[in-house]
Amino acid sequence: MTMVEPNVLNSHPPEFERFLYAAVGEDRNGYVVTVLSTLARLGLDPWKETAELVTLGRDAARARLGTLLARFRDVPSLASDYGRVAQDLSQLLPERQTSGGLKRAASTITGARPGPSGAIWTVLAIIFALFQLFLFGGSGSGE
Repeated sequence: MTMVEPNVLNSHPPEFERFLYAAVGEDRNGYVVTVLSTLARLGLDPWKETAELVTLGRDAARARLGTLLARFRDVPSLASDYGRVAQDLSQLLPERQTSGGLKRAASTITGARPGPSGAIWTVLAIIFALFQLFLFGGSGSGE
């Protein structure tokens, strides 16, 4: 029996969670906005952007994050405090010299190479198409 990796259903690196789920501040309605939500609202893929920030290194990541936070208008307190918030959040990014697993995860996210889940969905689609063909297209006398 083969053990399934724990991240098969969640292909995002768990090392990114501390950063992505960190609070950026409160929006005008009093709701806490996370880094994940901020990046998504800016039209960016949060995991891809985080992977790119990790590959930049801490200082360049802090500068990039500051630029992104300066553009974000949903959290009023960021208008004057985005630099400090970027500094604090950059400390939550995993180190780029960490395990090879993190490097592989970051390269998988930033690269366009399909992972094993893409192959699974392809096989399932083929099976479904064959099932439909067998069920509806293979029988009948044409009358």
